[in-house]
Amino acid sequence: MFDAETTAIITGAAGSVVAHMLNGRVDAVREWAARIFRQESKQQRAQQLEAVEQDAAALASRTASKADVTARWAAVLGAYVASHPEVRADLLEMSASPVGSKLMYVQEQNNSGSGTFIGGDNYGRIAPSRGK
Repeated sequence: MFDAETTAIITGAAGSVVAHMLNGRVDAVREWAARIFRQESKQQRAQQLEAVEQDAAALASRTASKADVTARWAAVLGAYVASHPEVRADLLEMSASPVGSKLMYVQEQNNSGSGTFIGGDNYGRIAPSRGK
């Protein structure tokens, strides 16, 4: 149906969609999908955005495999590029986009003794001392 290059772009874009979902970057997929399906009706765009949410949830809960979700997105993107060849460049962009995870810094701070501490939540009454 497609030439080898277009097939590779579709497959790469589908894989990138799933990689973004697995790395907590559903927001990037949502923005990309809204741009890709911009020519569709409002209802069709909403369906695709809902599919993004459902697939991300299925991957997170492990009720769907990476291979299944990738194959589904390859089919969706393939059908769409067949009727809208102008989105090929957007698919190429997604297939080449770096997939990085969001950085999260988790730290723990334990304090003992009296007084306030910096870098955490203070509970209770804070009474500043007055210098003599």
